[in-house]
Amino acid sequence: MSYIGYKSAIERVVQVNFQLQKDIFISFFRAGMLGYGGGPATIPLVHKEVVDTYKWMDDEEFSDVLAIGNTLPGPIMTKMAGYIGYRVGGYTGMTNALAATILPTVVIMIALISFLVSFRDSPIVEGMTNSIAPVVGVMLFMLAFNFLRSSKKDLGWGLAIGLGVVSLIAFELVGLHPAILIGAIIIYALVKKTPSKQTKEGES
Repeated sequence: MSYIGYKSAIERVVQVNFQLQKDIFISFFRAGMLGYGGGPATIPLVHKEVVDTYKWMDDEEFSDVLAIGNTLPGPIMTKMAGYIGYRVGGYTGMTNALAATILPTVVIMIALISFLVSFRDSPIVEGMTNSIAPVVGVMLFMLAFNFLRSSKKDLGWGLAIGLGVVSLIAFELVGLHPAILIGAIIIYALVKKTPSKQTKEGES
């Protein structure tokens, strides 16, 4: 290959990597800026970007990342941004995703802190919060329903709904921390003996 060929190949690689890093930054920037209230409100937005828009993951892999992230300390948005950024774009993608998640909101918060404190008791601000809450609730419901529907493929409706009911009781009535239940389910899945592929084929 000639020098011109090497140069054009390198330029194509740089261009593709730049486009990927730009997509990573834009996706997590949008999710972070539109996730009013942070925390759970950002999860459906990240899912929209990662699974639906850019197709970096499928629903099953995203749900695994979310489940494991909830067992670890720290904000869920930054944990997911760090892992997904690394998964898609390596260490550069991880740094890029974290920067897109943290820096814009921090800069805006510093710039507007005095304004926000002055108007935090304003009926307009309270009305904005109360109006956005139902929208966030619907987004979380749709995300939970999609996860339940994905679980049905491997577990069946009975077991999937049963686990959902048990989880609801454990969280709301017993007061069990989500990390404990998620950790227990992960350990069960690891030690559970599933039939091998050859066994299934022999039975069929």
